[in-house]
Amino acid sequence: MNQKKSASILKKFLLFNLIVFSVLGLFTFIYLQAIQPNLVKNKSISHLVVIKNTTDHLQRLKVDFNEKGLSTFLLSARFLFQSLDRVQFFNLEGNLIGDTNMLDLDQNVFSRSDLVVEQEINNTSVNQNRNSKTNTINNELDYYKEIKNTILNKIKNEPYVIESKIKKDFFVQTLDKVLIDRKKIGYIIVSEESNEILVAVDERKNFIIRTVLAVALVIFIFSVFLNKYILRPISFLVKYTESIKAKSNQIVDIDNFFIRSDEIGKLTQSIHEMTLDLQKRTNRAETFSADLAHEIRNPLASLKGASELLDKTIEKKDREKLLNIINHDAERIERLITDYTQMLKDEASLSREKMLKVDLNLIIRNVVEDFKQDIESLNKKINIEIVTKKDKKKSFHILGIENRIEQVVANLLDNAISFSQNSSKIIVEIRNEKNYFLITFKDEGPGFNEKKIENIFKRFYSNRPKNFGEHSGLGLNIVKNIIELHKGKIKASNRIDAKGAQIEVILPKHT
Repeated sequence: MNQKKSASILKKFLLFNLIVFSVLGLFTFIYLQAIQPNLVKNKSISHLVVIKNTTDHLQRLKVDFNEKGLSTFLLSARFLFQSLDRVQFFNLEGNLIGDTNMLDLDQNVFSRSDLVVEQEINNTSVNQNRNSKTNTINNELDYYKEIKNTILNKIKNEPYVIESKIKKDFFVQTLDKVLIDRKKIGYIIVSEESNEILVAVDERKNFIIRTVLAVALVIFIFSVFLNKYILRPISFLVKYTESIKAKSNQIVDIDNFFIRSDEIGKLTQSIHEMTLDLQKRTNRAETFSADLAHEIRNPLASLKGASELLDKTIEKKDREKLLNIINHDAERIERLITDYTQMLKDEASLSREKMLKVDLNLIIRNVVEDFKQDIESLNKKINIEIVTKKDKKKSFHILGIENRIEQVVANLLDNAISFSQNSSKIIVEIRNEKNYFLITFKDEGPGFNEKKIENIFKRFYSNRPKNFGEHSGLGLNIVKNIIELHKGKIKASNRIDAKGAQIEVILPKHT
């Protein structure tokens, strides 16, 4: 079954933003559609207050709801309409009976003027003026027809709001009935220029458009950054791991990511270290298997030869000698297999165990005490002495795995004892340096006679004491692996101050 190819993180990110943008765009569209109606509604509410006040004055003053009565009322109550552009009154049949535009609130207009202005008949300006007036009259007639139609057919119990745009100006008109003593006697319409509504709508639209463009620009920049500095490096790392998994000869260059100090750089370093560690473990397992097969081959050959001679040997002394050889080789093979199995278990557990803050001085003293008791029980005369130098009162804490540090100390002590004679002394010296602890194991044995002393840390090293049949030859190699796991170092040399060997272990302090 073919696995479905998943989209990249960038595509998912862009798709997610597209969905979010679509939802926000829908709500923005709804919001923009609701702005103007809300502002018109607020304007109409203020008109209704004027209409109510006007109705109250008509009722209180007992004004006749006709042309004469309304003309007198409009002249006396002009303060009610100072903030408005136009107020009109209509009777129940929809006919105009009062209009603030028909009145000049300055009383001088009612005095007769004798001023006569002469104009030429063919004057162009006169013709244009006449045409303009004609258009205005036609527009007014259409307007009155529309209002009459609204009064007779559209308005019900609720006020009726009309939005209109005359030339470049926007007007809001509120039409409502006039009730005197709860009886409908006519209608009133309040008109007001409301260009500020269009300005407010445009401002909000411009603000939203600028915001959307700014957000889109930010998302674009973030997408470029995300792709260049995060997704592409991750893609290279995926190709790198896949090439290793497929054992491809094609090299994926990730060197540029090592110089980064951010999470990508740390991830690259971590993957690289894990890869090297896995390769190291694989090579170690391969070489160890080959070394084990080679190491077992020698005792097997000896075992086979001794068993073949055993049938042909008659002398009891010779048979006992051959049986000892067989027993020795069998123990050797058993020890190799046991230690090999244990080493594999140790390597697997080391990768799972968690490092904690432990007291190095306390661990060493506990292991030494155990060895002293074992030496006494075996009636051996080997003295183990602990020497602590520099800052005895200060702590000796490291970050490590306690049972593995115990294993290191035990293996090094066991190795020193195997080369030591009775009445000899082993010194374990602990030095508290600036950034690390130095632990030195000194014995009084024959020392090292190798040209390359570091060979003793190799598996199945051949320079062994007489009783080395009790050992597999893996101890020092295991010690070296554990020390390196704890970011430490191990070094072997011959003693300068006396005969014997010494092994130095360096472990970093816990900060």
